[in-house]
Amino acid sequence: MRFTANQYIWLAVFVIFGAQPSGVAAPGETSLEGVSAPVATVLSATNTLSLATAQQLAFERNWDLLAAKMDVDMATAQKIVARQFPNPTLALSSAKINVDDHPISTGGRNDYWSRNYDTIFAINQLFEIGGKRASRKASAESGIKAAEARLADARRVLNVGMAKTYLAALLAGNQARILRESADSLRQEARIAQIRLRAGDISTADKDQIELGAERLELDAKAAEANAVSARIAVEVLLGAKSAQGQWTPADALEALVNDVPPANLSPLAGNRPDLLAAEADRAKADAELRLQKAQRMPDPTVFFQYEHEPADQPNTIGLGVSFPLPLWNRNKGAINAAQTARDQAALQAEKLKAQIAAEVTIARLNHDEASARWKRYRDELQPKSAEIRKTVSFAYQKGGASLLDLLSALRNDNEIRLATAQAATDAAAAAAALKAALNYTDILQKSP
Repeated sequence: MRFTANQYIWLAVFVIFGAQPSGVAAPGETSLEGVSAPVATVLSATNTLSLATAQQLAFERNWDLLAAKMDVDMATAQKIVARQFPNPTLALSSAKINVDDHPISTGGRNDYWSRNYDTIFAINQLFEIGGKRASRKASAESGIKAAEARLADARRVLNVGMAKTYLAALLAGNQARILRESADSLRQEARIAQIRLRAGDISTADKDQIELGAERLELDAKAAEANAVSARIAVEVLLGAKSAQGQWTPADALEALVNDVPPANLSPLAGNRPDLLAAEADRAKADAELRLQKAQRMPDPTVFFQYEHEPADQPNTIGLGVSFPLPLWNRNKGAINAAQTARDQAALQAEKLKAQIAAEVTIARLNHDEASARWKRYRDELQPKSAEIRKTVSFAYQKGGASLLDLLSALRNDNEIRLATAQAATDAAAAAAALKAALNYTDILQKSP
């Protein structure tokens, strides 16, 4: 797995402080190199995959989600850094060193301690005042909350993305099945046409047109089967599989997914949506950063203690002192203005997101109501009527009471209605998944750690 330069820095921080980021395996744990093994195991065990299983596996194995978890690790590292007290500075100096041929010594000894040097040991300690450390810790805490909320939002988005991708695979499989069934139906009509041709009831051109229509549907079915494999491969990619093959069968029925809708009495504006929580955490972080920049106007004192070893004829001494920068020219005004602007932007973004969520929920409800009504009408009215017309025209054609044009038109219309019904069901199921995401209503999402 490749890391960016910033990620390498934070990984080094984790190593220094003895922590282990979740994106890197600890000794004895499974590394990211083997992360796709469970996906292959699940698919090879039953050769089927349900939407719920796919979503759960995606939460555990999706590459983008694993990368998002590293943002939480980096925010945790920033919290560790923010909580650390500034390290003291140790200084050692020697003065009055004789540069003549021989160093001056006392007592007949010539070791370093006995020489006529002025040796000073000093320790300097910076003390942050004015609430700087508290503001920095508050900023780091808000950063962790924002990172965790973004991770939860990535799960929410991944959940609906997986649902739509799975539905696309399910639709492609249904389209291939419908086209194969339509081709088989035309093949049956072609066999009947062959009998009628020998009896002199129809012409060779009529029989050839039926066979041509069957061959065309068979080609369309093969293309739909290829699309179905591609759609299943797209599902495996979201699962984090390294070698996607698409050789599995969806375990869910399309109609069951259409009926999986959130409760009607759910709040139209889910205040616990993770993207909104992340925006609120960003606003809190910006507030803490503004307090920190304002506190930077107050200079931090550095207290020092020193021990001075004098020559033998003078007493050893200790010293205490304090130093701090004089805020004469720089009052941190630019940084304060920038932090103020950042806070205002974060507040504006949070309010904008609230309005966007309200609009998203309203649009999701409208789309779901329309798609659901459209699917029900196709299922309850149009498809049964189309099937009945096809049977009637087919029977009439076999008895010589309908023309070839009538038969082909009825078969083509029934095929289109069945495909449109499958598409409407997929649209309704996708709209239900989008409504769940807009309302932040997902059982799997709520149960995920």
